[in-house]
Amino acid sequence: MSENSSLGFSQSPPSLGNQYTDDRVLRAFLARALPPELLNDAEDDLRQLGALAGGELFEQQLAELDREPTLEHWDAWGNRIDHIALTPLWEKARTLAATYGLVATGYEGRYQPHGRIVQFALAYLFHPSTDIYTCPLAMTDGAARALLDAGNQELIARAVCRLTSRDPDQFWTSGQWMTETTGGSDVSATETVARRGDDGRWRLTGRKWFTSAATSEMALTLARPEGNPGGGAGLAMFYLEPRDEQGRLRKISILRLKDKLGTRKLPTAELHLDGALAEPVAGLDGGVKRIAPMLNITRTWNAVCAVSYMRRGIALARDYANRRVAFNRPLAEQPLHVRTLADLQAEFEGAFGLTFHMIRLLGLAENGQLDDAGQARLRLLVPIAKLLTGKQAVAVCSEVLEAFGGAGYVEDTGLPALLRDAQVLPIWEGTTNVLSLDLLRVLAKDETALVRLLETAAAYCGKATDERLKPALEVFRTGRETIGRMLDQAIAWDEEAWQAVARDLAMGVGRLYALALLIEQGQHAVSKQGDPRTIHAAVRYARRTRIELNRPDLDGERALGTDIYV
Repeated sequence: MSENSSLGFSQSPPSLGNQYTDDRVLRAFLARALPPELLNDAEDDLRQLGALAGGELFEQQLAELDREPTLEHWDAWGNRIDHIALTPLWEKARTLAATYGLVATGYEGRYQPHGRIVQFALAYLFHPSTDIYTCPLAMTDGAARALLDAGNQELIARAVCRLTSRDPDQFWTSGQWMTETTGGSDVSATETVARRGDDGRWRLTGRKWFTSAATSEMALTLARPEGNPGGGAGLAMFYLEPRDEQGRLRKISILRLKDKLGTRKLPTAELHLDGALAEPVAGLDGGVKRIAPMLNITRTWNAVCAVSYMRRGIALARDYANRRVAFNRPLAEQPLHVRTLADLQAEFEGAFGLTFHMIRLLGLAENGQLDDAGQARLRLLVPIAKLLTGKQAVAVCSEVLEAFGGAGYVEDTGLPALLRDAQVLPIWEGTTNVLSLDLLRVLAKDETALVRLLETAAAYCGKATDERLKPALEVFRTGRETIGRMLDQAIAWDEEAWQAVARDLAMGVGRLYALALLIEQGQHAVSKQGDPRTIHAAVRYARRTRIELNRPDLDGERALGTDIYV
């Protein structure tokens, strides 16, 4: 707090310390997940990036609140240039991302099979202070994975070394151009056409309505080779480099930058392809399947960004609670405010545990160290973790703003951007409903996958011996029984009934699995360090976890949802 002789009282703003050393949850996870020698090797980068995230980058972010990317269509002499100017923080973020290996760490041999854990720990620290630069990084990571899985050696040799480079002068980012006006998640309706010319080269024509990496050096996109059947089966995945060696766009026009609710520092563009040169990555069909590895990676980044935003909001709110005095006491001494922060911390810890558990499985899978059962868990957890953490991030960030009172609603504090930017997370890379239906598709192929997932979660709970965990264990037990009864009864349900409960099922399973991980971590922390905080988090998370799954009243839901009485 400070005083101003002419204007009266002035409230001091919240500040941040080193975002690695201040993060008990991250450090406790890494201490368990990484061999000591690997953690010791990684900690220099983690500490350095944590200091940048809480210091220099955070300060620059606040200083650039009013800066946004701009699009210049024409130069002074009337030439079409479609140049996007980025913010200074974005320019700095690109260099830091390469230097600290925000993509490279997941592919290098240095930390394997734990490279993904180290990579995403770095991304978690980097994300909230760099104005969504993680978006192009996510697509870059996904493109590297998709190209490697496709096995196109020519494109691997040309692009993957650049996508995974630590040299800022060599580092490339990648776009992911799929969204069209015909339907975001329904890529089967893609209208972009690929035509093969007399020279044997492929050219793409169409409009990409929403491209979040329009300044990237390459992109992966879906298009329908001329003559192919309609629907998803007729799509192919193509590789293209949008600019020539002089940086000029090649048969591509940037129509406009999108005017979005949030992520405004991210230059999301609408593009027109007018014969843009491209190369098929792996055949002339099966494009949706070929691009799926990219989606799994970007959904993982989405979950990491969600937990990172939760952590950032809580860190700011805690610091502010020690600075802000109301009714003659700091907020940090007022029981109701403390309880609110405790609830937010519990939500964050559940989301963090679920996300980094999934990341551990991903790393093992990519290194050929995950058995069939683990692969099945990973297939379920990717959509579950993405959809659950996205919703949690919006709820937590909204509550964080309220913890600041009126200051949380004022733009120049920087706080409203936290909520606006978090709102993209339930939408990007598959909405909550789309991913819930993805879960049903997995279950259609493997009817016992969900039962086995919950058996694994029950095994984590089985390690708990501390009496304080009993309420959390009871919530897990009753929730698991509820889901089991629903699955038994739903055998006779029709497809529409299943679809109607898909979101509740996905959310319920996600919360139960996260609760089991919290219970196990709580027992470990109290047994090894005598630290009860994760136990308290597990109990609070359990109180906010209630599973209700019943056969839907489809007629009633239609009457309310469509406002038509039948």
